[in-house]
Amino acid sequence: MTQSFPTGFGHIFPASSPHCSSRWQRPAFDISMSRWHIRVTGADPVPDEEAGSQMSEVETIHVAIAPPGILEAGLVEQVAAIVGRDIVDTRLLLAGDIPRVIAHCQSADAAESTARRLRELGLAAAVCRHSQLHDPARSFRAHAIEFGEGEVSFRDKAGEERRMGADDVFLLLTGRTRSRGEEEAPKTRRKLNLPATILTGGIPIWSSVREYATGSQAQTACFARVYQRESWRTGVEIQQDGVDYSCLGAEKAFAPLANFNNLVKRLRAAFPRAVFDERLARRPEAISPSARWPDSVEIKCRLVHLFHTVGAGPDLQAG
Repeated sequence: MTQSFPTGFGHIFPASSPHCSSRWQRPAFDISMSRWHIRVTGADPVPDEEAGSQMSEVETIHVAIAPPGILEAGLVEQVAAIVGRDIVDTRLLLAGDIPRVIAHCQSADAAESTARRLRELGLAAAVCRHSQLHDPARSFRAHAIEFGEGEVSFRDKAGEERRMGADDVFLLLTGRTRSRGEEEAPKTRRKLNLPATILTGGIPIWSSVREYATGSQAQTACFARVYQRESWRTGVEIQQDGVDYSCLGAEKAFAPLANFNNLVKRLRAAFPRAVFDERLARRPEAISPSARWPDSVEIKCRLVHLFHTVGAGPDLQAG
């Protein structure tokens, strides 16, 4: 094994996959190194969540899969051999129902070859560039919604408007997020009033004291994304606590969650040809300031959009 040290970035490739890697990690110089081909060209490789962000010459190409639901005998081992992952890691990626990135490649040809081999196993696989998943989100966040004849008008807080016709939308996605926030909760307790007790000759005099305790509380919020087919960038985002529900008219309720559910029903009726996907709403997605790519809500939304675009999404047509 030869090594060179010019300025640049190092890469590790599994021996079974000369052009794709399942993960980016620092080389560990022990007996396990016989499983890897290593080319060191300077700095240490970057981890999964930063893969491609520092590669100025070649953009990383990702291979994503949609979990099959039922794992047939031998499937995990075959997928692990293709993408160069261990069996335990591969089994976790094939579980659930949310699309996941399973391999990272340096060229489109290598990524397509890997995706083709996965499809031959009966899996739904798609290829996307790093920028498609990792570019900062610039979503249009709707604050006011107006239902018209054959179209829906969305306006943000700045007054910018975006109109979508009944046939313009192909995907309506809903989800939930869970976060923890700090809040001050009032608490009242009884405290012995010593001066008053002394003045009464020893008869205990109690007074109420109001205190505020800071604690952490879980907060769950719903969201919806309205997507056109051409790109996730053309989508409209609706946050449960950030939209004016006056568009519901007589259907407007007191509870925010009830209003959000009624709004989603109205949107499904306004876009009858759109696919309705609520996989991200079944289990709240935990988010925090330390959330790491690719586990963010935004990445999962883009992957769901990608698989519906290529025709690999589940049959969840609105009815």
